[in-house]
Amino acid sequence: MKPLSELKLAIGADHAGFDYKQAFIDSLVVAEIKDFGTYSLDSVDYPNFAHPVATAVESGNYDMGILICGSANGVAITANKHQGIRAGLCWNEEVAALVRMHNNANILCIPARFVSLAEATRIANVFLTTDFEGGRHANRVGKISC
Repeated sequence: MKPLSELKLAIGADHAGFDYKQAFIDSLVVAEIKDFGTYSLDSVDYPNFAHPVATAVESGNYDMGILICGSANGVAITANKHQGIRAGLCWNEEVAALVRMHNNANILCIPARFVSLAEATRIANVFLTTDFEGGRHANRVGKISC
């Protein structure tokens, strides 16, 4: 995995995740962050942001992605429609580590209505700095795509 200082990150959120997205943009120290919106607290449809983030990661233009909505279920379901995406819904640091180590997740989905910003920040840092273990997990990950 690349060091954070070289990581290109795609990020997006709906209205429920807007404040967390803005905080991440201001605090994450990575090579590049591309903000795919939303750009206000106005009510929006989460697929409008999940698809562009997933496409950016799937294409290889960005190394990883972060999606944030109220429950994180909607953005995870949407992102996982893309063949090259393994989006993991994470509500604590342990789950964030496991989806990276065992599932080689490339998009982190955070439920803003269920974790504090401080916890979300810790989750993101664990996700972005944890390597895929490979080995027996690589075989399993290889079976995910349809």
